Amino acid sequence: MEQEHKEHSVESSAELQPATDELTDKVAAEMVGEAQPAEAGAQDTVALEEEQVKDEIDIQIDLLNDPDWVVRREAVITLGEMGDERCVEPLARALRDGDWQVREVAIEALGQVGSPAVETLLKLLRDWDVRKYAILSLGKIRDERVLDPLMHQLRNDEFKDDAINALVELGEPAVPRLIAALKDKDENVRKSAVLALGRIKNNEAIDPLIEMLSDKDWFTRLTAAAALESIGDERGREAIKPLLKDPDMVVKMRVERILAKWKKAPPVSQPANA
Repeated sequence: MEQEHKEHSVESSAELQPATDELTDKVAAEMVGEAQPAEAGAQDTVALEEEQVKDEIDIQIDLLNDPDWVVRREAVITLGEMGDERCVEPLARALRDGDWQVREVAIEALGQVGSPAVETLLKLLRDWDVRKYAILSLGKIRDERVLDPLMHQLRNDEFKDDAINALVELGEPAVPRLIAALKDKDENVRKSAVLALGRIKNNEAIDPLIEMLSDKDWFTRLTAAAALESIGDERGREAIKPLLKDPDMVVKMRVERILAKWKKAPPVSQPANA
């Protein structure tokens, strides 16, 4: 009897095991089935959002051909806000737009796109018609690649003022190269560097600008004094006092005015910029 009972138990277990395995497999399959649609749904959502962005970019690119400059301007602004790499070429073309207000926002928009626009803008520097706008756009992008091309434009009489504006907008990253340019053989480059440093107002430029007060060119001495006034450090005030005896009358008169203004509102020494 006992032997029969054992045999019956073994048979029952054998029958139960497949049933249990089958139930487990079924539950697991249902769980996987539920998980897969959820995962697939998330992927579909992301893909849909990306597709919508692509569609919106294409829509805005098409609007750049609209006859109404206001529509083109708004399309340029929108593309800049999107900041997508696909926007670079259309925005670069907008630099040639017939309306200055469209070209102006295209400069800003390319700056918003940032580094992906650098290569295209550097190529545009070869094109006289859009070089001015390319220079100004590069000045809005904090990328190491823009510095040397902008410094090179200081040698170009036609575009040096645009290059100064671009370097000033870059600010602190441009300071080391501008300080080095104070010793350039080209007088125009030295003058441009002095002007830019005076507008950036970085304390690292104080000592190099003080050295420029003894430059042989009167205009360089004058702009160096003005740059030191702009920075407003006490060292600059003391350094320009000898120019009260400068051989050039214009320099002497300007320094007198600078020191008179400084006397009314004594500058407070600023901490050196990092």
